[in-house]
Amino acid sequence: MGLVRWRIRGGRPLHGRVRVSGAKNTAFKVMIAALLADSPSILENVPDVEDVHLVACAIEALGGRAMRLAPTTWVVDPRPLSESHVVVCSLERTRASSLLLVPLLVRFGEALVPEPGGDRIGRRPLDRALAGLEALGAHVEKRGKQLLVRATQLRGARYRFPKNTHTGTEILLLAAACAQGETLLENAAQEPEVDDLIAFLNAMGARICRTSERTIRIEGGVQLRGARHRVMPDRNEAVTFACAALATKGEVEIEEVRATDVRAFLEVLEEIGAGSAHCETTWRVWYRGPLRSVVIRTAPHPGFMTDWQPLIAPVLTQAEGVSIIHETVFENRFHYARELQRMGARIEFFNPPVENPDAVYNFNLEDDRPEFFHAIRIFGPTPLHPAMVRAMDIRGGAALVIAALAAHGESVVEGIEHLKRGYERLDVALRALGAEIEREEG
Repeated sequence: MGLVRWRIRGGRPLHGRVRVSGAKNTAFKVMIAALLADSPSILENVPDVEDVHLVACAIEALGGRAMRLAPTTWVVDPRPLSESHVVVCSLERTRASSLLLVPLLVRFGEALVPEPGGDRIGRRPLDRALAGLEALGAHVEKRGKQLLVRATQLRGARYRFPKNTHTGTEILLLAAACAQGETLLENAAQEPEVDDLIAFLNAMGARICRTSERTIRIEGGVQLRGARHRVMPDRNEAVTFACAALATKGEVEIEEVRATDVRAFLEVLEEIGAGSAHCETTWRVWYRGPLRSVVIRTAPHPGFMTDWQPLIAPVLTQAEGVSIIHETVFENRFHYARELQRMGARIEFFNPPVENPDAVYNFNLEDDRPEFFHAIRIFGPTPLHPAMVRAMDIRGGAALVIAALAAHGESVVEGIEHLKRGYERLDVALRALGAEIEREEG
């Protein structure tokens, strides 16, 4: 993966209309789910992002077929799969390997995969998902930085996640769909992306339903078949464009946004005094005057999404008063804030008093460190100035781009290769809204 940086000349309000891509956090997962079928699946609205291509390469390396028929349409054929051991080192940069183990386990009785990677925002522990696989009858063994999972036959079971886990819920959905008997998942994730995966599995013939917001029943033992599915729109991309519009004091219309997917963000926009209106699936966001400070605590859906807090931080540097962002999902997600400080942002790191940390924080407390901060205070309004900064993850990188668009003068954002994992040609979309961005690779 080549190193990429953008030169951004900021200080210009963004204006125009933009359309969001399919959700990255669903697309590569339904590609993996398609491997559970006995025939090919056709997947539409798949974004052209690195995580999708990494999974496609992994499927091909395992003997399967993953072919792009059109710019946003892929066909995944599981029938030629012949390998149960994943040796594609590039998968270590994503969370895909932990999901990929399920179809390999179902087909071959065992799977050897690298431990998942992804952004440097926390440990992303798999213990909750692995315990769930063991409840379904699998045997899990750690071999260095790899996981070996074996099972003769998965069996339905009742399993309660000790803490909410998005990826863990998806792993057990795949496994339970192929297990014999009924599985009941309690305290399961309820993100829209999870429901999109459920919709695809049901289209394949699975029998999955939510009996309550956080309880999912799966009736296993059904042979899954290939299906056609359209990936949901990317709500993280939509929020990115919204924050870019507000930080630059502009106005943007964002197409293909479901209001229910961004409800918690809409509530924050109302609090800070931003302009926001929905007309069917078109979302208009505009700056209509001085913004107010706000207190945000991230949480699993339907709360304020952890991926949104880096995106709104540059906006809050322009709000009047002191805003607080309290991160409860990951233990170490404020790397980007250090870079914002280099651009003039007045940010103070702190750890708020919490009466019951194990109930408040979704990460494992044993992964916490004294040097980690779980909250920041943002003092505003503060003019941002140009600087050279470095992205270290997808959303943190997008936050730096937003800040550079708001700052008067030329900034350089390095580490843009991280954004390629989660955004489809973000620079092209921003240029269409009036941004001045030059791309450099080296």
